[in-house]
Parts: sequence; structure tokens; C-alpha cells
Amino acid sequence: MITASFQRGLAAGILSALVIGTGPAALAQSQRSAPAKPAAKPVATAKPNPAPAKAAPAAKTTPAKNTPAKNSPAKPAAAAAAGGAAAAGAAKATQAATGPGGASLVTSYGDWGVYTAQTGRSKICYALSQPQDRLPKNLNRDPAYLFVSFRPAENVKNEVALVLGFAAKENGPAEASVGNTSYALITKAANAWLKNPAEEGQAIATMARSGTMIVKMQSARGSSLTDRYSLNGFSKALEHARKECAS
Repeated sequence: MITASFQRGLAAGILSALVIGTGPAALAQSQRSAPAKPAAKPVATAKPNPAPAKAAPAAKTTPAKNTPAKNSPAKPAAAAAAGGAAAAGAAKATQAATGPGGASLVTSYGDWGVYTAQTGRSKICYALSQPQDRLPKNLNRDPAYLFVSFRPAENVKNEVALVLGFAAKENGPAEASVGNTSYALITKAANAWLKNPAEEGQAIATMARSGTMIVKMQSARGSSLTDRYSLNGFSKALEHARKECAS
């Protein structure tokens, strides 16, 4: 059973590198760097400010020479700020709609998003969420994701997987708890899957009627780590993802 699930894990690992690596994970990285881009635009737009200042020598013949100098640069500055805000809004809208690598956010339900990606002629659909809480809080790690995927070309559906955001301890303890039920996980590097794939249907049914999933495991350095995922919106997101790959 372990060997079979491990082989399946390798297949899911390909999905992780193909979709999560080029889609939501890269999207998360781009979202972290995105705010810096709009900030630079107002500076570039505000360069016309020195031009109105050249009119200052002509204003020396009048007593109110300082008034035009104060008022005229203010208008280009305000326009630059407005332009920067508009550019920032447009960038965020575009970023939310389409992820790098062709992974697109279709819609969201509660704390879950529905994504699709095209790899050649194969369509991949998945419901995805990020942890609400991570313990210990002072430990730096990469973004984590819990997702359920559908890959019709491979006859794969309801596959539960996680991107951990850190390297897990090989053969270390790992489990996902939903309500009063716990599911053993198998890990490979920074990815994890249900150790027994036959439990995926039961796990999804339990997730659909529960509020949270708690994931616990050890890192490669021996640290005990915990991620808490909200299941708010999971059922609707899962059904939408299923329909996306049924069409």
C-alpha cells in the first residue's frame, strides 16, 4: 500500500511542479512583489514637476511670484498619484484573474479558489486554499497550499495534496485531522498526499461537513509544524472545479 501510494505521490509531484509551481505558488510570489510596482509609477509620472518651475524667473516681475510656483506643481503631482492608484488597481485585477504559467482563477467561495490550467491538450482543475494559521509563528517558510485536483486525461479525480512550504522529514510523522478523523500523510520533499489513496473519498466527504483541517508534521530539521486550513467554501469550490473539468 505504501509503495503504491508513493508512486501515486510521484505522479502528483509532477502536478505540483507543473501547476502549483507555475500557478498559485508563483502567483503568491508575484503578489508579494507586486505592491512595489505601482509605487514606482508615481515617481516616474511626477518628473514633469520641474518643468512648471522654470516659469519662476518670469514670475519675478510680480509680487506674487511664489504663488504660481506652489500651485502649478501640485496639479501634476495629484494627477501622478491618481494615475498610480489606477495602475495599481488594474494590476491587482489582472493578477487576480490570471496566474503565471496559464493558471487562471475562475472564481472563489469563502476561503477557497477554483483554478484551471491547460498543459498541452490536458486540462487540470483544482480547488485550492492557503492556511489561516501557521505554528510556530516565528518560523519563516514558503507559502503552503491545500488542494484537490481533477486531471481527466489521467483519469484522476478528488486527489488531495498539499504544498508544505518547507522540506518535511523523510518518513517522519505526518497527519491531517478533520473533525474527529485523522488521515496519515506521505511526504516527499515539500509535498504531501494521503498515505492511503482509498481514503480520498472519505476525506473529501468529511472536509465538506467540517470547518477546519489541521495538518501536523516534522520538518527536515526536526521542528514540529502545524498548519490550520479553513474549509469555508470548500464544498462549492470542489463542485465547481469538478464541473470545470467535466466540460
